[in-house]
Amino acid sequence: MSIGAQVRTGAELRQVVRELTEEWLAAGRYVPRSDCWLRSFDLEFSRELARRGLIGLTWPREFGGAGLDARSRLAVTEELLRAGAPVAAHWIGDRQIGPAILRYGSPELQRELLPGIIRAEYIFCLGMSEPEAGSDLAAVRTSAVKVDGGWRVTGRKTWTSQGHHATHAYLLARTDSSGRKHEGLSEFIVDMSSEGVQVSPIWDMSGEHHFNEVLFTDVFVPDNRLIGQVGNGWRQVTEQLSFERGGPERVLSTYPLLREVIQQLRDADEHRFDAELGDMVARLSVLRRQCWEIAEAMDEGRAPITEAATLKYLGTRFEVDVIEFARRTGFAVVQGEPLAQALCAAPGFSIRGGSSDVLLSIVAKNEIRSLTAS
Repeated sequence: MSIGAQVRTGAELRQVVRELTEEWLAAGRYVPRSDCWLRSFDLEFSRELARRGLIGLTWPREFGGAGLDARSRLAVTEELLRAGAPVAAHWIGDRQIGPAILRYGSPELQRELLPGIIRAEYIFCLGMSEPEAGSDLAAVRTSAVKVDGGWRVTGRKTWTSQGHHATHAYLLARTDSSGRKHEGLSEFIVDMSSEGVQVSPIWDMSGEHHFNEVLFTDVFVPDNRLIGQVGNGWRQVTEQLSFERGGPERVLSTYPLLREVIQQLRDADEHRFDAELGDMVARLSVLRRQCWEIAEAMDEGRAPITEAATLKYLGTRFEVDVIEFARRTGFAVVQGEPLAQALCAAPGFSIRGGSSDVLLSIVAKNEIRSLTAS
């Protein structure tokens, strides 16, 4: 029996993760870094988590999951982010693709894909953003045309993190162009080894490669790789984005930097920044509470769209403020690397998972609906 199936309390789960990360750190097998869930890829680390039953924690046991609640998963993900662990290999599949398949996928698709995600054998990338659509997913142009036995997909996706490592891609494509732009969208799973899939690297300002552009040229996708219903993609993807926006990675991406600054301030017995630090810690406590409330909503079977958008908006501001706080103290530049890593990642904070303007629009529209309904 896996550890994930045996362990029940959040405290026990946190201890399991701490023991693993401390073991790997002591052996020099990874270096903590900001933005680890996107940039720090180590398939062996993800497979070690899988061996310990820590992937797919909330998924049914029939697929290899542990059948625990979302709050248990939150305990694990917080600890992994706190440690700056190399989790990019499994993060997307565990965070949102698995839950999307559980919610909308056919029993056949669930049996085919979920065990592979849980074992960290299947690596997923996201085929959402496009060069001319940006954060407006309703403006995607990638098309899926019905053919015998499946679909033919043609289009281009960008900012596809770890696409060069991925075995599968989640794909949002247009199956009908006759209606409004929010209509006629559908979700698919695409094998990255399929004929017609081409991955090109996008190098960031630091010289790192985790982004990619993916070109789909007449790629065949079997019928059984459709997620949910044809044309229901907009509703499905907005619910799926609550899994993407509502997790602790929207709050703790710069935590390794904050921890380094706190340690250096403590070592120097420096108290000039106590008030600012107190403010940062208080904000972090509130954001962590929001993560907890979102996990509770998921446990109740709700897709917390408004709550997740709010967390993402506030989390973006917090993570940027962590970098500014580190810069003002001057202590984080002693070793250089923690601050440099966070600075290089920062331009994406306000874009990925939805730009800040898009998030505010989601919150405003949902609040208007709530007021109208009441």
